[in-house]
Amino acid sequence: MSKNKRVIIAGGKTGGHLFPGIAVAQTLMEKDPATKILFVGTNAPFETDTLDRYEFAHKAIISRPIKGKNIFAKAWSAALVGLSLVQAMIIIIGFRANFILGVGGFSSFALVLAGRILFRDTAIHEQNAFPGMTNRMLSKIARTRFISFKETKGMPENDTTFLVGNPVRRPLSNEEENTNTDDTVLKQITEDDFLILVTGGSQGAASINRAFMDAVEMMKEISSIFIIHQTGKSAEAEIRQFYNAGDIRHKASAFFYDMPAIQDRADLVISRAGAGTVSELCIKGKPAILVPYPYAADDHQTANAKFLADQGACIMIADKDLTGQTLLAAIEALQHNTKKRVQMADTMKALAMPHGADLIADNILGANVSKRKENVPA
Repeated sequence: MSKNKRVIIAGGKTGGHLFPGIAVAQTLMEKDPATKILFVGTNAPFETDTLDRYEFAHKAIISRPIKGKNIFAKAWSAALVGLSLVQAMIIIIGFRANFILGVGGFSSFALVLAGRILFRDTAIHEQNAFPGMTNRMLSKIARTRFISFKETKGMPENDTTFLVGNPVRRPLSNEEENTNTDDTVLKQITEDDFLILVTGGSQGAASINRAFMDAVEMMKEISSIFIIHQTGKSAEAEIRQFYNAGDIRHKASAFFYDMPAIQDRADLVISRAGAGTVSELCIKGKPAILVPYPYAADDHQTANAKFLADQGACIMIADKDLTGQTLLAAIEALQHNTKKRVQMADTMKALAMPHGADLIADNILGANVSKRKENVPA
């Protein structure tokens, strides 16, 4: 394998894009501690705070999404492409990068394009079966494509497109950063507690928040339940007040940076069905109630959840059907049926693709990914 690689990981904005990049970075450092890594994305607080906590260097470029805006906003965003491309070239040359990995999000476009212009090795990782607009464009530009689903639209497997799954980050190693989650919260939970993890992703989910609070109000046996609830910023105060008023044992926060540690302890997860979340739940073997985000591009979250539900790995509730009653029925069906939860967990694990970060890191370091594809479940 090549040594002393200098790698730029480009993109982010949301956890679905950023966390796979962090997983690859962690694996690169384990395989070759001499590897230099720089994240390049936006100045979004979520992105910068997360990278700071994981102790990765990062820079931002000027970039704006084009999709979904009016014609004037699209023209302005297009005008910024030239500026962001110049910024990207300056960063690549200054960092002396020899590999650029795009993980999705509009900020990755300029970096991967600039990498090709400067004759650097380039690759993209697509987390979903239906690629976003940026990766659809970059799939024609990048030298290598890594996909998470065998049937990824527009990216069939070949000599430059590899099925690797979705890289899953490791827990934070800095104990001081864990104090908000495992060091203080998880120690309050006894072996007899039934831990429910509720999360709508990095931004929260209003419909899940509302339905879960309604379900909690109807629960007859709440004393044996501990709730960890990732609320999203806008709902944090309201949900904390709700739990405190009901004297319900809980930890509610806008965002938990060390979600892997919480997932390890959870008995049941209630969540959206983004590709990153689905991959983490499969690898960890966690029973789940999945509520797909109905406005995701090409409705890919419904496809993710339906695939798992059809295998018996989760319970899927469509967002339009989500109420306190439907959610409570699903929770109680699993809480009181240990055998069912074990079956779901085993099915989740059987569907897992745990080698994504290793395969991408090996490719970056010069190993032959195609020789290791047989280690990845189809």
